[in-house]
Amino acid sequence: MALLAPSLLSADFSNLTNAISLVNESSADWLHLDVMDGVFVPNISFGFPVLSAVQKHCQKPMDVHLMIVDPDRYIERFVKHGAHLISVHYEACIHLHRTIQTIHSFNVKAGIAINPHTSVNLLEDIIQDVDLICLMSVNPGFGSQKFIDHTYSKIDKLKNLILQKNSKALIEIDGGVDTTNAKKISSNGCRYFSGW
Repeated sequence: MALLAPSLLSADFSNLTNAISLVNESSADWLHLDVMDGVFVPNISFGFPVLSAVQKHCQKPMDVHLMIVDPDRYIERFVKHGAHLISVHYEACIHLHRTIQTIHSFNVKAGIAINPHTSVNLLEDIIQDVDLICLMSVNPGFGSQKFIDHTYSKIDKLKNLILQKNSKALIEIDGGVDTTNAKKISSNGCRYFSGW
């Protein structure tokens, strides 16, 4: 059974309370929040004032995906703003193991996101320490992109690495997922879809 996490970026920001209510009343499992800084990715999304508003109304666990440089500076603040899971990018963390430890120190689940060009093999020494691996199936920073087909083979490689390392990590696919490819993605071993 797949977990679903619609993205806050798809919301009508002029009526955020209504958008969050729709998620609360839906069968979605989590709410996915893409935080972008305009440095790690070209766009800027939203910051703590929006997260405060979301926290007041959201009844689903908040899956916070940090597409930012130096995420360690903000982990505690994201926890205080209701994050249930925080994913950081492999490409943005100089001391990734320490970052994962910091997230876990707040009793929050920790995930690692990797860009389409980043090899799954680079996760070999950290995968046993995380709760989730987020495979970017589009280039991060923009919505409404087409699913990158190479992601299917990355799911297979990641699934094998998880089994080999006896990891508990979920596989998350972020971007370009729709009714035309969700079944195939799920059959490849992914159980968590975000960014719908």
